[in-house]
Amino acid sequence: MNISFIGGGNMARAIISGLKNNGFAMSAIMVLELDADKRAKLSAEFGVQATTSYADVSLADVILLSVKPQQLRTVCNELCQLLEKQLVISIAAGVRTKDISRWLNGYAAIVRVMPNTPAQIQAGVSALYAPSGATKIQCDQAQTILNAVGMTLWLDDEMQMDAVTAISGSGPAYVFYMIEALEEAALRLGLSEDQSHILAVQTFAGASLLAKQSTDNIQTLRAQVTSKGGTTEQGILALEGANLKASILQAAKSAKDKSMLLGDELGMLEST
Repeated sequence: MNISFIGGGNMARAIISGLKNNGFAMSAIMVLELDADKRAKLSAEFGVQATTSYADVSLADVILLSVKPQQLRTVCNELCQLLEKQLVISIAAGVRTKDISRWLNGYAAIVRVMPNTPAQIQAGVSALYAPSGATKIQCDQAQTILNAVGMTLWLDDEMQMDAVTAISGSGPAYVFYMIEALEEAALRLGLSEDQSHILAVQTFAGASLLAKQSTDNIQTLRAQVTSKGGTTEQGILALEGANLKASILQAAKSAKDKSMLLGDELGMLEST
């Protein structure tokens, strides 16, 4: 299949890189990018075609919209007259398929995706949702593209996408925040910056890998580390005393609420 990207930012670059690493022909990729420097870098680094023409990108089998949510309506207005049977994939946070379809003059072959930043190293997880207008073949095309940057998960209900945004979309920032806190704790306990960074990052990486590979659930894994009367128990008691779990739950709820609000606000925009 031929794939066009509208927008050549970080997530587009991550997906293109993943496709390249999976042996996908770079000659089959076109990127619409208005910034001349970005166009040159994309062509030089990946060997893809770069353009400023919507007519060029409309020739693809799949058109991936990788612009900011606030730019999506404008992009759809430019694209809507050029669509025939292409699959349109949107990775714009918050924007619902019904609104994308409306901005595309009722076009229905749409798949909505929420990837996350570990896609940059092909270790991401992407949630996908397809309304009835997308065919089985087109859903398979979307999954093939997103599989290039990590795991994929299909949703039956688009309303779940706001929760996905709060957990996996925003989740890497929560993890970085906790790594940052653990590094700071290590510094205050007398370790060097290099030691603090290595210990904090590798602890998160190793624990995540163990959680992924183990047949035990997370509660069991935590209990195995938390010996009665030991040092870890004291640390966990301090976290519970600070209501850390409640804070994480509130963070996720706040992110979900913002995703829903963004969808409401952008959905109210009328196409021109």
